[in-house]
Amino acid sequence: MATEDQLNNPPQPPPPAPSLPHYPEMIMTAIEALNDINGVSKTAITKQIESIYGDLPPAFTTLLAHHLDVMKQTGKLLFVKNNYMKPDPNAPPKRGRGRPPKPKVPLPPGTVVPPPRPRGRPPKPKDPFAPISQPKKKTSTGSGRPRGRPPKSPKPAPTSAPPVAGPPRGRGRPPKVKPAVAPIGC
Repeated sequence: MATEDQLNNPPQPPPPAPSLPHYPEMIMTAIEALNDINGVSKTAITKQIESIYGDLPPAFTTLLAHHLDVMKQTGKLLFVKNNYMKPDPNAPPKRGRGRPPKPKVPLPPGTVVPPPRPRGRPPKPKDPFAPISQPKKKTSTGSGRPRGRPPKSPKPAPTSAPPVAGPPRGRGRPPKVKPAVAPIGC
């Protein structure tokens, strides 16, 4: 049974976790604080964040790994030899695969852009002066047979013959029958 103290004073919820900045901000401040030319490893980033912010949530390492991957994919961080570093702002942007598109020539103002051409071969132009022709009927080639290979005719059903009585055949090829040789000099 519950005592009066427990009924009057319900258990207090755990104190809220201290508000941490967003993970990308923490990662960038850790990389800037370490300031290594060759980049910073994931463990060094973790230790730096732990030293700055102290108590961290239990899923911190998983969230840190996720955010590092996201920042690597978006180009906010470079990943070279298992080290993370900030990209050089003066470096040219990374080019994608394949041939780059042709530069577009700017059109003069007031020009109407025509719709793009449809794909495929354009249809033949119809002559407006040509007489209207009736659709052609199929003409036979003269032999009276249709074109192409004739269809395969079904085999006639074999007549049911009574099975031959005797010993069953053995497996494999039967032995060669030798002709009977007549004795010489009889």
